[in-house]
Amino acid sequence: MNRLFILLLIISSCVSNQEKFQLLEYQEYKKNIQNKNTQLIDVRTPQEFELGHISGSVNIDFRNQDVFNNSFNEFDKSKPIFLYCRSGNRSKKSADILIEMGFSKVFDLKGGFIEWNSNELRKANF
Repeated sequence: MNRLFILLLIISSCVSNQEKFQLLEYQEYKKNIQNKNTQLIDVRTPQEFELGHISGSVNIDFRNQDVFNNSFNEFDKSKPIFLYCRSGNRSKKSADILIEMGFSKVFDLKGGFIEWNSNELRKANF
């Protein structure tokens, strides 16, 4: 009976987290971050951020866990938060942490800043 309860608890936790997390393609992500009040976070290193970033984003380095955890205490957990990194790895890990911290809706850019740059360059060349 205990095993069944634990299994149900794990499944419900996964479903709950899936409702709080969404991976967005470039077009949908870009449309959603147009709002000036968007909580847009770049979780790459400061050096990566300096080389280029999405306009309006705030840099919070995922690799500096003390700063990372403390910085998110200042954000509104009830409002959607949009994350990105270089390729999507760090932002997905960040999303998992933020959901555990109580954020209700976390969006991630599929393919990260690499995908963003690729699409922006494609648009500029047309």
